[in-house]
Amino acid sequence: MAQSRQVHFCDAGVARNSQVKPGYSIAGLILAGGASRRMGSPKALLRFQQETFLDRMIRLFEHVCDPVIVVLGHSANQIQEGLERPSRALFAVNPDPERGMLTSLQCGLEKAPAEVDALMFAPVDHPHLKESTLEALAAHCRTSDAPVTVPVYAGKHGHPVCISRELIRELLALPESAMASDVIHRHVSQTCYFDVDDPAVLTDIDDPAAYAQLIGVQESRLG
Repeated sequence: MAQSRQVHFCDAGVARNSQVKPGYSIAGLILAGGASRRMGSPKALLRFQQETFLDRMIRLFEHVCDPVIVVLGHSANQIQEGLERPSRALFAVNPDPERGMLTSLQCGLEKAPAEVDALMFAPVDHPHLKESTLEALAAHCRTSDAPVTVPVYAGKHGHPVCISRELIRELLALPESAMASDVIHRHVSQTCYFDVDDPAVLTDIDDPAAYAQLIGVQESRLG
């Protein structure tokens, strides 16, 4: 995204030593509007540790976010009917998800309360994220003035990403032909990157081979 000399790297001490802003609120946004063509069935309804991907993501996000917003598109009715706790999230449906991820992101951002201070977002195909990773990201958002906060594993940037209220407005103002990265890159010199011990921030589960590997790793740990 940018050269290291331009980037603000945060360490674990930031969250401990900075002043927590009173009443600071973070909304959560889970993107689940894709067609799942490579997977062959809706990724949101795949199961991991006795939960659907989407149920699990909602549960992870609600620990640090309020509200949790889910954007659906393809197979929207099937996904909602297949969830175990749909009442714990707000749902937005992109009527034309083929227009691109930005339109799904904007559908979700439009549902975020105007008074939230930040928003944390990720695709639905990261169900193996550690709860501690989301807690660390939320802590950095609450104690930093960075407009963008990004977790890093093995030197690579991952999800979830946390953005400030100002960036929510900028993303909503983008034309359909633009990309969300246009806004993110605009603020790269102020972005906070911090290391996490969680490879799941990088490994999206988007095809049968990746899903089989995820389940295989889970079974080997249980065995």
